[in-house]
Formats: sequence, C-alpha cells, structure tokens
Amino acid sequence: MPYVTAIYAAVLGLLLLALAARVTVRRRDARVGLGTGGDSTLERAIRVHGNFTENVPLALVLLLAAELNGAPYGLLHVCGLALVVGRLLHALGLSRQSGTSFGRFWGTLLTWLAILVLAVVDLWLGLARLFMAAQPPIS
Repeated sequence: MPYVTAIYAAVLGLLLLALAARVTVRRRDARVGLGTGGDSTLERAIRVHGNFTENVPLALVLLLAAELNGAPYGLLHVCGLALVVGRLLHALGLSRQSGTSFGRFWGTLLTWLAILVLAVVDLWLGLARLFMAAQPPIS
C-alpha cells in the first residue's frame, strides 16, 4: 500500500492550496482578474504557484512509482522531505524577491535533486524488473 506517497501528496496538496489562495487574495486586493496588471507582488505569487505546479506532479509520480516498485522507505522519505522542504524554501524565497535568494536557490536544488534521485531509482528498478522478467527460468 503506497502510504508514503500519500503522506507527501497530502502535505504538498495543502501547500498548493495555500499558494493558490495567496494568488486569489492578491488578485482581489489588486483588482486584477487576468494576468498581473503590472503588479509585481501578484506576478511573484503567480510564479511561485506556477513553479510548484510545474515540478510537484512529476515528482509525486516518480515517488509513487518508486514506492510501488519497492524502493527503500528511507529513500522515499528522504526524497519526499527534500521535495516538501524544497518547495517551501522556493516559495518563501521567490515570494520575498524576484532575484536570486537562499530560499529560491536551495528550494530549486532540493526539488531537482529529489526528482533526479527518484528518476534514477525508477529507471534502475524498472530495468531490473524488465530484465528479470525476460530471464528464462533456471531448471
């Protein structure tokens, strides 16, 4: 049962709602229905939310695939935590300023590392299962 992925998906789902709510509140305050209306705070809020939605779905698919293929629970938790912390750091960093920041740099790095590790693990486990299935039984 893939409970590890469910935990991280739930936490990230709550974070997604918080980021979406920030965009909605800022749109209301700035009276902007579509686009940014030239409001830099709204533009950053939209990009924080957008960057989250660009990275998290694939990371969760990779996490689920790794879990379903029997990756060690410790590895799943390290990657899940890296993803959550990375997304929090990125959101905080980009929300405060548009340029380079500690949060934006480390948030991106942690997110990409989680995706990279999970992609390599999934490729390894998938190929191992493929080749094991192609082996003729030993008599």
